Amino acid sequence: MANYTTDTYAMKREILTFSNNLTKGLHIPKRKFIADMSYGMLASNSCLLSDIADTLHEEAKKKNTIERLSLNLAKGIPARLVSNYLAKAKSLASSEPVVHIDDTDIVKPDGHRFEGIGIVRDGSESSSEKSVFKKGYHVTEACAMTQDGHPISIFSKIHSSHEKGYSSSNSITFQAIERSVQLFKKATFVMDRGYDDNKMISKLEGLGQDYVIRLTKRRKLFLRNRWVSASELCSRRKGKIKEKVFYDGKNHDAYLSHVKVQVTASRKDVNLVLVYGISESPMILLTSREIKSKKDVLGIARLYFSRWRIEEYFRAKKQIFRFEGFRVRGMSAIRSLNFLITLCMTFLAHMSMKKNDNSLKVKIQHTAAPLKQKVRFHYYRIAKGISGILSYAREGVRLWFKTRRPKYRQLSFRFIS
Repeated sequence: MANYTTDTYAMKREILTFSNNLTKGLHIPKRKFIADMSYGMLASNSCLLSDIADTLHEEAKKKNTIERLSLNLAKGIPARLVSNYLAKAKSLASSEPVVHIDDTDIVKPDGHRFEGIGIVRDGSESSSEKSVFKKGYHVTEACAMTQDGHPISIFSKIHSSHEKGYSSSNSITFQAIERSVQLFKKATFVMDRGYDDNKMISKLEGLGQDYVIRLTKRRKLFLRNRWVSASELCSRRKGKIKEKVFYDGKNHDAYLSHVKVQVTASRKDVNLVLVYGISESPMILLTSREIKSKKDVLGIARLYFSRWRIEEYFRAKKQIFRFEGFRVRGMSAIRSLNFLITLCMTFLAHMSMKKNDNSLKVKIQHTAAPLKQKVRFHYYRIAKGISGILSYAREGVRLWFKTRRPKYRQLSFRFIS
Protein backbone atom coordinates (compact mmCIF):
# COMPACT_ATOMS: atom_id res chain seq x y z
CA MET A 1 0.00 0.00 0.00
CA ALA A 2 2.93 2.33 0.71
CA ASN A 3 4.05 2.11 -2.93
CA TYR A 4 0.58 2.99 -4.16
CA THR A 5 0.54 6.03 -1.83
CA THR A 6 3.94 7.17 -3.13
CA ASP A 7 2.93 6.69 -6.77
CA THR A 8 -0.37 8.50 -6.25
CA TYR A 9 1.43 11.41 -4.60
CA ALA A 10 3.95 11.63 -7.47
CA MET A 11 1.18 11.50 -10.08
CA LYS A 12 -0.83 14.24 -8.36
CA ARG A 13 2.26 16.40 -8.09
CA GLU A 14 2.99 15.98 -11.82
CA ILE A 15 -0.57 16.91 -12.82
CA LEU A 16 -0.68 19.87 -10.44
CA THR A 17 2.70 21.20 -11.60
CA PHE A 18 1.53 20.98 -15.21
CA SER A 19 -1.77 22.71 -14.40
CA ASN A 20 -0.18 25.43 -12.27
CA ASN A 21 2.30 26.32 -15.02
CA LEU A 22 -0.59 26.82 -17.43
CA THR A 23 -2.69 28.88 -15.02
CA LYS A 24 -0.03 31.39 -13.99
CA GLY A 25 -1.51 34.86 -13.76
CA LEU A 26 -5.07 33.65 -13.08
CA HIS A 27 -7.02 34.16 -9.87
CA ILE A 28 -6.81 31.35 -7.31
CA PRO A 29 -10.46 30.16 -7.74
CA LYS A 30 -9.93 29.74 -11.48
CA ARG A 31 -6.60 27.94 -10.92
CA LYS A 32 -8.31 25.55 -8.50
CA PHE A 33 -11.09 24.89 -11.01
CA ILE A 34 -8.63 24.07 -13.83
CA ALA A 35 -6.68 21.77 -11.49
CA ASP A 36 -9.89 20.02 -10.38
CA MET A 37 -11.04 19.45 -13.97
CA SER A 38 -7.63 18.30 -15.21
CA TYR A 39 -7.13 15.92 -12.31
CA GLY A 40 -10.73 14.67 -12.46
CA MET A 41 -10.67 13.87 -16.17
CA LEU A 42 -7.29 12.14 -15.99
CA ALA A 43 -8.33 10.16 -12.90
CA SER A 44 -11.72 9.08 -14.28
CA ASN A 45 -10.90 8.90 -18.02
CA SER A 46 -14.14 10.80 -18.55
CA CYS A 47 -15.41 14.31 -19.26
CA LEU A 48 -18.72 13.67 -17.48
CA LEU A 49 -19.01 16.03 -14.52
CA SER A 50 -20.54 13.28 -12.37
CA ASP A 51 -17.47 11.07 -12.93
CA ILE A 52 -15.10 13.98 -12.27
CA ALA A 53 -16.95 14.82 -9.04
CA ASP A 54 -16.48 11.23 -7.83
CA THR A 55 -12.67 11.54 -8.10
CA LEU A 56 -12.53 14.86 -6.21
CA HIS A 57 -13.87 13.31 -2.96
CA GLU A 58 -15.22 16.63 -1.69
CA GLU A 59 -17.10 16.96 1.59
CA ALA A 60 -19.87 18.84 -0.21
CA LYS A 61 -22.75 16.91 -1.76
CA LYS A 62 -21.98 15.50 -5.19
CA LYS A 63 -24.71 17.58 -6.86
CA ASN A 64 -23.15 20.74 -5.40
CA THR A 65 -19.74 19.80 -6.81
CA ILE A 66 -21.29 19.17 -10.24
CA GLU A 67 -23.09 22.52 -10.10
CA ARG A 68 -19.83 24.32 -9.18
CA LEU A 69 -17.98 22.73 -12.09
CA SER A 70 -20.84 23.45 -14.48
CA LEU A 71 -21.04 27.13 -13.51
CA ASN A 72 -17.30 27.55 -14.02
CA LEU A 73 -17.44 25.90 -17.45
CA ALA A 74 -20.16 28.32 -18.52
CA LYS A 75 -17.86 31.27 -17.75
CA GLY A 76 -15.55 30.29 -20.60
CA ILE A 77 -11.77 29.94 -20.82
CA PRO A 78 -9.61 33.00 -19.95
CA ALA A 79 -7.42 34.35 -22.78
CA ARG A 80 -4.40 34.17 -20.45
CA LEU A 81 -4.87 30.40 -20.07
CA VAL A 82 -5.07 29.93 -23.85
CA SER A 83 -1.89 31.98 -24.27
CA ASN A 84 -0.04 29.95 -21.62
CA TYR A 85 -1.25 26.71 -23.19
CA LEU A 86 -0.04 27.69 -26.68
CA ALA A 87 3.39 28.56 -25.27
CA LYS A 88 3.55 25.07 -23.74
CA ALA A 89 2.40 23.43 -26.98
CA LYS A 90 5.05 25.32 -28.94
CA SER A 91 7.76 24.11 -26.55
CA LEU A 92 6.72 20.49 -27.19
CA ALA A 93 6.46 20.85 -30.99
CA SER A 94 9.10 19.89 -33.51
CA SER A 95 11.64 22.54 -34.55
CA GLU A 96 10.33 22.21 -38.14
CA PRO A 97 6.58 22.50 -37.49
CA VAL A 98 4.15 20.28 -39.37
CA VAL A 99 0.49 21.18 -38.79
CA HIS A 100 -2.30 18.74 -39.65
CA ILE A 101 -5.75 20.29 -40.05
CA ASP A 102 -8.87 18.14 -40.12
CA ASP A 103 -12.52 18.05 -39.13
CA THR A 104 -14.43 15.50 -37.11
CA ASP A 105 -17.95 15.25 -35.74
CA ILE A 106 -19.49 15.02 -32.30
CA VAL A 107 -22.72 13.08 -32.64
CA LYS A 108 -25.58 13.73 -30.17
CA PRO A 109 -28.47 11.79 -31.76
CA ASP A 110 -30.79 12.26 -28.78
CA GLY A 111 -29.81 15.88 -28.12
CA HIS A 112 -32.72 18.31 -27.87
CA ARG A 113 -31.63 21.15 -25.62
CA PHE A 114 -28.01 21.56 -26.68
CA GLU A 115 -27.33 25.12 -27.80
CA GLY A 116 -26.86 25.54 -31.55
CA ILE A 117 -26.91 21.80 -32.28
CA GLY A 118 -26.98 21.10 -36.01
CA ILE A 119 -26.80 18.17 -38.42
CA VAL A 120 -23.51 16.38 -39.12
CA ARG A 121 -22.37 13.45 -41.20
CA ASP A 122 -21.67 10.58 -38.79
CA GLY A 123 -18.21 9.43 -39.86
CA SER A 124 -18.44 6.20 -37.83
CA GLU A 125 -21.51 4.97 -39.75
CA SER A 126 -21.03 6.63 -43.16
CA SER A 127 -19.12 5.15 -46.10
CA SER A 128 -18.22 6.06 -49.68
CA GLU A 129 -21.53 4.49 -50.78
CA LYS A 130 -23.83 6.17 -48.25
CA SER A 131 -23.86 9.08 -45.81
CA VAL A 132 -25.60 8.93 -42.43
CA PHE A 133 -26.62 12.27 -40.90
CA LYS A 134 -27.41 12.87 -37.24
CA LYS A 135 -27.68 15.70 -34.75
CA GLY A 136 -24.34 16.99 -33.54
CA TYR A 137 -21.48 19.44 -33.90
CA HIS A 138 -18.46 19.90 -36.16
CA VAL A 139 -14.98 20.09 -34.65
CA THR A 140 -12.10 21.73 -36.52
CA GLU A 141 -8.70 20.79 -35.16
CA ALA A 142 -5.13 21.83 -35.96
CA CYS A 143 -2.46 19.56 -34.49
CA ALA A 144 1.28 20.05 -34.50
CA MET A 145 3.63 17.09 -34.13
CA THR A 146 5.79 16.78 -31.02
CA GLN A 147 9.47 15.98 -31.19
CA ASP A 148 8.62 12.26 -30.82
CA GLY A 149 5.87 12.36 -33.46
CA HIS A 150 2.74 12.65 -31.31
CA PRO A 151 -0.05 15.17 -32.05
CA ILE A 152 -0.80 18.13 -29.80
CA SER A 153 -3.65 20.48 -30.54
CA ILE A 154 -2.95 24.17 -31.18
CA PHE A 155 -6.51 24.94 -32.33
CA SER A 156 -9.75 23.15 -31.54
CA LYS A 157 -13.18 24.64 -32.08
CA ILE A 158 -16.64 23.12 -31.83
CA HIS A 159 -19.02 24.83 -34.23
CA SER A 160 -22.40 24.47 -35.90
CA SER A 161 -24.15 26.18 -38.80
CA HIS A 162 -27.14 26.59 -36.46
CA GLU A 163 -25.34 28.83 -33.97
CA LYS A 164 -25.78 32.60 -34.02
CA GLY A 165 -23.31 34.55 -36.14
CA TYR A 166 -21.98 31.48 -37.97
CA SER A 167 -20.37 32.30 -41.33
CA SER A 168 -18.74 29.20 -42.87
CA SER A 169 -16.53 26.20 -42.12
CA ASN A 170 -13.80 27.81 -44.25
CA SER A 171 -13.68 30.79 -41.90
CA ILE A 172 -13.05 28.41 -38.97
CA THR A 173 -10.25 26.68 -40.91
CA PHE A 174 -8.72 30.09 -41.70
CA GLN A 175 -8.72 30.84 -37.95
CA ALA A 176 -6.79 27.59 -37.37
CA ILE A 177 -4.26 28.52 -40.07
CA GLU A 178 -3.82 32.05 -38.74
CA ARG A 179 -3.23 30.84 -35.18
CA SER A 180 -0.65 28.34 -36.43
CA VAL A 181 1.19 31.07 -38.36
CA GLN A 182 1.07 33.38 -35.36
CA LEU A 183 2.56 30.62 -33.20
CA PHE A 184 5.21 29.19 -35.53
CA LYS A 185 5.72 31.94 -38.15
CA LYS A 186 6.44 29.24 -40.76
CA ALA A 187 5.01 25.71 -40.99
CA THR A 188 3.99 22.99 -43.42
CA PHE A 189 0.22 22.40 -43.46
CA VAL A 190 -1.02 18.90 -44.29
CA MET A 191 -4.65 18.50 -45.38
CA ASP A 192 -6.98 15.90 -46.87
CA ARG A 193 -9.13 16.08 -50.02
CA GLY A 194 -11.85 17.98 -48.17
CA TYR A 195 -9.54 21.02 -48.25
CA ASP A 196 -8.85 20.88 -52.00
CA ASP A 197 -10.19 24.39 -52.48
CA ASN A 198 -8.81 27.40 -54.36
CA LYS A 199 -9.51 29.67 -51.39
CA MET A 200 -7.51 27.38 -49.10
CA ILE A 201 -4.50 27.30 -51.43
CA SER A 202 -4.65 31.09 -51.90
CA LYS A 203 -4.84 31.60 -48.13
CA LEU A 204 -1.75 29.48 -47.46
CA GLU A 205 0.27 31.04 -50.28
CA GLY A 206 -0.80 34.53 -49.20
CA LEU A 207 0.61 33.83 -45.73
CA GLY A 208 3.83 32.39 -47.17
CA GLN A 209 3.24 28.89 -45.81
CA ASP A 210 4.13 25.49 -47.23
CA TYR A 211 1.47 22.86 -47.76
CA VAL A 212 0.78 19.26 -48.76
CA ILE A 213 -2.85 18.85 -49.87
CA ARG A 214 -4.38 15.72 -51.32
CA LEU A 215 -6.35 16.59 -54.46
CA THR A 216 -9.61 15.21 -55.79
CA LYS A 217 -9.75 13.55 -59.22
CA ARG A 218 -11.76 16.49 -60.56
CA ARG A 219 -9.03 19.06 -59.88
CA LYS A 220 -7.88 20.85 -63.06
CA LEU A 221 -4.11 21.09 -63.53
CA PHE A 222 -2.13 23.12 -66.07
CA LEU A 223 0.54 20.95 -67.69
CA ARG A 224 2.43 21.56 -70.94
CA ASN A 225 0.25 24.47 -72.06
CA ARG A 226 -3.12 22.84 -71.47
CA TRP A 227 -5.55 22.07 -68.68
CA VAL A 228 -6.07 18.41 -67.75
CA SER A 229 -7.96 16.67 -64.95
CA ALA A 230 -5.95 15.10 -62.15
CA SER A 231 -7.34 11.66 -63.03
CA GLU A 232 -6.22 12.03 -66.67
CA LEU A 233 -2.73 13.05 -65.59
CA CYS A 234 -2.47 10.00 -63.31
CA SER A 235 -3.44 7.63 -66.11
CA ARG A 236 -0.67 9.02 -68.34
CA ARG A 237 2.14 8.55 -65.83
CA LYS A 238 3.72 5.71 -63.88
CA GLY A 239 5.54 5.63 -60.58
CA LYS A 240 9.29 5.52 -61.16
CA ILE A 241 10.36 5.43 -57.52
CA LYS A 242 9.69 2.20 -55.63
CA GLU A 243 9.63 2.33 -51.85
CA LYS A 244 8.14 0.41 -48.91
CA VAL A 245 5.83 2.73 -46.97
CA PHE A 246 3.53 2.46 -43.94
CA TYR A 247 0.02 3.74 -44.61
CA ASP A 248 -3.42 3.06 -43.14
CA GLY A 249 -1.99 0.57 -40.64
CA LYS A 250 -0.19 -1.54 -43.26
CA ASN A 251 3.11 -1.75 -45.11
CA HIS A 252 2.86 -1.23 -48.88
CA ASP A 253 5.08 -1.35 -51.95
CA ALA A 254 4.46 2.14 -53.28
CA TYR A 255 5.46 3.61 -56.65
CA LEU A 256 5.93 7.37 -56.77
CA SER A 257 6.59 10.07 -59.34
CA HIS A 258 6.42 13.87 -59.44
CA VAL A 259 5.82 16.63 -61.95
CA LYS A 260 5.58 20.43 -61.95
CA VAL A 261 2.08 21.83 -62.59
CA GLN A 262 -0.02 24.91 -62.03
CA VAL A 263 -3.46 25.18 -60.41
CA THR A 264 -6.27 27.65 -60.93
CA ALA A 265 -5.66 29.18 -57.49
CA SER A 266 -2.10 30.15 -58.41
CA ARG A 267 -0.28 30.51 -61.71
CA LYS A 268 3.12 29.76 -60.20
CA ASP A 269 4.70 26.32 -60.51
CA VAL A 270 4.00 23.83 -57.74
CA ASN A 271 4.87 20.16 -57.39
CA LEU A 272 2.55 17.22 -57.78
CA VAL A 273 3.50 13.91 -56.13
CA LEU A 274 1.67 10.83 -57.42
CA VAL A 275 1.56 7.70 -55.27
CA TYR A 276 0.50 4.39 -56.81
CA GLY A 277 -0.10 1.01 -55.17
CA ILE A 278 -1.47 1.93 -51.74
CA SER A 279 -5.12 2.64 -52.61
CA GLU A 280 -7.64 1.81 -55.33
CA SER A 281 -6.77 4.95 -57.26
CA PRO A 282 -3.49 6.91 -57.28
CA MET A 283 -2.96 9.39 -54.46
CA ILE A 284 -2.49 12.94 -55.77
CA LEU A 285 -0.55 15.29 -53.50
CA LEU A 286 -0.07 18.98 -54.28
CA THR A 287 2.81 20.68 -52.49
CA SER A 288 4.55 24.03 -52.44
CA ARG A 289 7.73 22.45 -51.08
CA GLU A 290 10.78 22.08 -53.27
CA ILE A 291 11.62 18.71 -54.79
CA LYS A 292 15.22 18.18 -55.80
CA SER A 293 15.72 14.49 -55.13
CA LYS A 294 14.10 11.11 -54.52
CA LYS A 295 14.40 11.81 -50.80
CA ASP A 296 12.26 14.95 -51.19
CA VAL A 297 9.54 12.99 -53.05
CA LEU A 298 9.41 10.36 -50.30
CA GLY A 299 9.42 13.09 -47.65
CA ILE A 300 6.30 14.71 -49.14
CA ALA A 301 4.49 11.36 -49.26
CA ARG A 302 5.45 10.49 -45.68
CA LEU A 303 4.26 13.89 -44.45
CA TYR A 304 0.83 13.08 -45.81
CA PHE A 305 0.91 9.48 -44.56
CA SER A 306 1.46 10.82 -41.03
CA ARG A 307 -2.13 12.11 -41.14
CA TRP A 308 -3.17 8.89 -39.40
CA ARG A 309 -1.90 10.48 -36.20
CA ILE A 310 -4.51 13.27 -36.17
CA GLU A 311 -7.20 10.72 -37.03
CA GLU A 312 -6.02 8.60 -34.09
CA TYR A 313 -5.97 11.76 -31.97
CA PHE A 314 -9.69 12.26 -32.66
CA ARG A 315 -10.44 8.64 -31.74
CA ALA A 316 -8.39 8.88 -28.55
CA LYS A 317 -10.10 12.10 -27.52
CA LYS A 318 -13.50 10.48 -27.90
CA GLN A 319 -12.61 7.11 -26.38
CA ILE A 320 -10.33 8.10 -23.49
CA PHE A 321 -12.46 10.98 -22.22
CA ARG A 322 -15.88 9.88 -23.55
CA PHE A 323 -16.06 13.17 -25.44
CA GLU A 324 -19.32 12.43 -27.27
CA GLY A 325 -21.02 11.72 -23.94
CA PHE A 326 -20.81 15.26 -22.54
CA ARG A 327 -23.99 16.60 -20.93
CA VAL A 328 -23.33 20.33 -20.56
CA ARG A 329 -25.65 22.16 -22.95
CA GLY A 330 -24.51 25.76 -23.39
CA MET A 331 -22.08 26.46 -26.23
CA SER A 332 -19.68 28.31 -23.93
CA ALA A 333 -19.60 25.35 -21.50
CA ILE A 334 -19.17 22.84 -24.37
CA ARG A 335 -16.23 24.79 -25.76
CA SER A 336 -14.67 25.15 -22.31
CA LEU A 337 -14.93 21.38 -21.81
CA ASN A 338 -13.35 20.78 -25.21
CA PHE A 339 -10.42 23.03 -24.29
CA LEU A 340 -9.87 21.22 -20.98
CA ILE A 341 -9.91 17.83 -22.74
CA THR A 342 -7.32 19.28 -25.13
CA LEU A 343 -5.24 20.29 -22.11
CA CYS A 344 -5.42 16.72 -20.77
CA MET A 345 -4.43 15.29 -24.16
CA THR A 346 -1.38 17.55 -24.10
CA PHE A 347 -0.53 16.27 -20.63
CA LEU A 348 -0.47 12.77 -22.16
CA ALA A 349 1.99 14.11 -24.76
CA HIS A 350 4.02 15.70 -21.96
CA MET A 351 4.31 12.33 -20.21
CA SER A 352 5.05 10.41 -23.43
CA MET A 353 8.07 12.68 -24.07
CA LYS A 354 9.72 11.84 -20.76
CA LYS A 355 12.72 9.53 -20.90
CA ASN A 356 11.93 5.82 -20.88
CA ASP A 357 13.75 5.37 -17.55
CA ASN A 358 11.74 8.13 -15.83
CA SER A 359 10.40 6.46 -12.67
CA LEU A 360 6.85 7.86 -12.99
CA LYS A 361 6.63 6.97 -16.68
CA VAL A 362 7.84 3.45 -15.91
CA LYS A 363 5.16 3.10 -13.22
CA ILE A 364 2.45 4.42 -15.56
CA GLN A 365 3.37 1.88 -18.24
CA HIS A 366 3.53 -0.94 -15.69
CA THR A 367 0.12 -0.03 -14.27
CA ALA A 368 -1.40 0.04 -17.78
CA ALA A 369 -0.34 -3.63 -18.20
CA PRO A 370 -0.13 -3.39 -22.03
CA LEU A 371 -0.56 -6.49 -24.19
CA LYS A 372 1.88 -5.08 -26.78
CA GLN A 373 5.25 -3.73 -25.72
CA LYS A 374 5.73 -1.55 -28.78
CA VAL A 375 3.02 0.74 -30.16
CA ARG A 376 3.06 3.74 -32.50
CA PHE A 377 0.54 5.78 -30.49
CA HIS A 378 1.09 6.01 -26.73
CA TYR A 379 -1.86 8.08 -25.45
CA TYR A 380 -4.21 5.17 -24.65
CA ARG A 381 -1.54 3.39 -22.62
CA ILE A 382 -0.51 6.48 -20.69
CA ALA A 383 -4.11 7.49 -19.94
CA LYS A 384 -4.92 4.00 -18.65
CA GLY A 385 -1.82 3.97 -16.43
CA ILE A 386 -2.53 7.40 -14.96
CA SER A 387 -6.14 6.47 -14.15
CA GLY A 388 -4.96 3.22 -12.58
CA ILE A 389 -2.50 4.98 -10.28
CA LEU A 390 -5.04 7.62 -9.24
CA SER A 391 -7.70 4.98 -8.50
CA TYR A 392 -6.04 4.57 -5.08
CA ALA A 393 -6.45 8.27 -4.19
CA ARG A 394 -8.87 9.11 -1.42
CA GLU A 395 -8.93 12.86 -1.97
CA GLY A 396 -8.66 15.29 -4.87
CA VAL A 397 -6.15 18.12 -5.29
CA ARG A 398 -7.88 21.13 -3.71
CA LEU A 399 -6.05 20.59 -0.41
CA TRP A 400 -2.75 20.95 -2.29
CA PHE A 401 -3.43 24.67 -2.68
CA LYS A 402 -2.14 26.69 0.23
CA THR A 403 -4.78 28.76 1.97
CA ARG A 404 -3.74 32.37 2.24
CA ARG A 405 -4.50 33.71 5.68
CA PRO A 406 -4.52 37.40 6.55
CA LYS A 407 -1.61 38.70 8.55
CA TYR A 408 -2.59 39.26 12.15
CA ARG A 409 -1.65 42.57 13.67
CA GLN A 410 -0.89 43.18 17.30
CA LEU A 411 -3.65 45.22 18.84
CA SER A 412 -2.17 48.33 20.47
CA PHE A 413 -3.65 51.14 22.53
CA ARG A 414 -2.51 54.70 22.58
CA PHE A 415 -2.60 56.23 26.03
CA ILE A 416 -3.26 59.94 26.34
CA SER A 417 -2.12 61.54 29.55
